[in-house]
Amino acid sequence: MKSLVLGAVFSCLANVANAHDHGQWESVNPKIRDWYQALMQPDNPSVSCCGEADAYWADSFEVEGDQYVAIITDPRPDEPLRRKHVDIGTRIVVPNHKLKYDQSNPTGHGVIFLNRHDHVSCYVAPGGV
Repeated sequence: MKSLVLGAVFSCLANVANAHDHGQWESVNPKIRDWYQALMQPDNPSVSCCGEADAYWADSFEVEGDQYVAIITDPRPDEPLRRKHVDIGTRIVVPNHKLKYDQSNPTGHGVIFLNRHDHVSCYVAPGGV
């Protein structure tokens, strides 16, 4: 488990270290941009959830027992966001320690942050604008 967590942290940090502004933030509302950039992992508040390149809208969700399942609903093109493609309708089990409830969500969407290995960094439920 420790190596899984460390792998997720290093993957996210590698993405942040390699992140460049290629114009993907130009048309983003500054309030939303700042929110993405300031969002920290609920189980490790000194580590970023990463950024828009790791974020997918997940406006639908299900609860299966004690597990939250986010459903990808994001129709945005992947290339401008410089992210890997995840099909609409993909269901992702969100570990309870990755559910983020401690701040509002100005995007108007549920947002799930996935690292390059598809591990959940954070999930912010829809609403809370």
